[in-house]
Amino acid sequence: MPLKGLIFVGLFLLCAGGALVLPYLGVYGYIADYCIGPASQWWEAPFSGLGIRYSLTLALTTAIGMLLQSDKLRFGESFLQRQEALMLVFLGIVWLSVFLEDETVGRYTTVDHPSVKFTKIVVFALMMTHIITDKRKLDGLLWVFVIVSLILGLQAWDLPRRAFEGGRLEGIGGADFAESNFFAAFMAAMLPIIGMQLLRSKWFGKAVCAVSAAFTANAIVLCRSRGALVGIAAGAITACLFAPKKHRKKIAVGLMLGIMGGFYVSDPQFLERAATIMRNEDQRDESAVSRLQLWRAGAEMFADNPFGIGIGNWYQTIEYYLPGHVRKDSHNTYVKCAAELGVQGILVYVLFIFTAFLQLRRVRKLSATLPQSVGDDLVLYSFGLTISLAIILTCGITITMIYIEIIWLLLMLPVCLRRVLENAVADHEVAVTIETGESGSKTSAQSSENSDNQ
Repeated sequence: MPLKGLIFVGLFLLCAGGALVLPYLGVYGYIADYCIGPASQWWEAPFSGLGIRYSLTLALTTAIGMLLQSDKLRFGESFLQRQEALMLVFLGIVWLSVFLEDETVGRYTTVDHPSVKFTKIVVFALMMTHIITDKRKLDGLLWVFVIVSLILGLQAWDLPRRAFEGGRLEGIGGADFAESNFFAAFMAAMLPIIGMQLLRSKWFGKAVCAVSAAFTANAIVLCRSRGALVGIAAGAITACLFAPKKHRKKIAVGLMLGIMGGFYVSDPQFLERAATIMRNEDQRDESAVSRLQLWRAGAEMFADNPFGIGIGNWYQTIEYYLPGHVRKDSHNTYVKCAAELGVQGILVYVLFIFTAFLQLRRVRKLSATLPQSVGDDLVLYSFGLTISLAIILTCGITITMIYIEIIWLLLMLPVCLRRVLENAVADHEVAVTIETGESGSKTSAQSSENSDNQ
């Protein structure tokens, strides 16, 4: 039995069993499983015959752990924050479209229908936001992202040439990352999280983050994804605009090193593909032209059906608007959301995104009320997540990610951060009250003693 297989089983049992006592271990295990996709790895083969559904098992044990440890969970100021409520509203719109619009045919016969998949996403996301509610747990979750990025980056670096279909890296990571553009978008969104942890860490953590960042960047280059490159550019601009004053020089240096490192690991094929982003209309390649045609067709679809064609029905509808593009994807998150879920769906989705950034902005402002050791970390968390969201949401312009789990998990992390802040503020106020009370008691005692002496 391979050593990697034994390590995997040990970690799976630790997270699944440990979730009953420490539910956050189940969250860590679920996200690691989702990102890496053990079921598709060669070292999982000895256990494939057992029929274990790793993600389902981890989700169930996490849910049971939440019930068993419910008295220890801390939800901050409210059990349901605005962002969580908006996610539930979006879920309602999804299921309303299932019942009111045409039945989906043909595309989802072997995998979950988007309505079912999105329901699962919502259930886990809400568990995550009610479990990851203090600084230590959030820090652990972010380290999970750093480590899985390193694992996936090493896997991409070690793959043989035959794994590159059409010169691009394919088939790395979990089910949502099987296609190179999705994998590249995920890895690009991890770069700010890795950089954030690097800034916060001591020498060993910095070394791990530096290695993870190098292999993550290399994997992005191997994907040859123009969408990921545009996303990273948007993230770099956002970083310049929102960099915390205390860390601006370090962030500027990090950006310069990142740019130089990106060029170092790039090859002529990647640079040539990247250069096509700026080409004139008459010089665009077939892929770029096809995307523009699909977006225009999606806009026509939305104009004809302002309340949507129904979730999952894009593939059976697009051929009527764009003959010759049978079952072609929209290659745009926002176009597909508007076309399938209508004006109500795209409005709630945009409001959901706006609320996520608003949460991060509030955290940056309110962190000033906390001790510097805590407040500085929360500011960095907010900064890193802002850049990560800017990257992946920009990637969504050229990739259809509306029902991809990672984008929803990243959009819900601001809720976790807000609860971390609220709980930290509550703890700080209690500490100040206790300290003030003790000081007051000592003052009263001293006054009494002085009076007696007189």
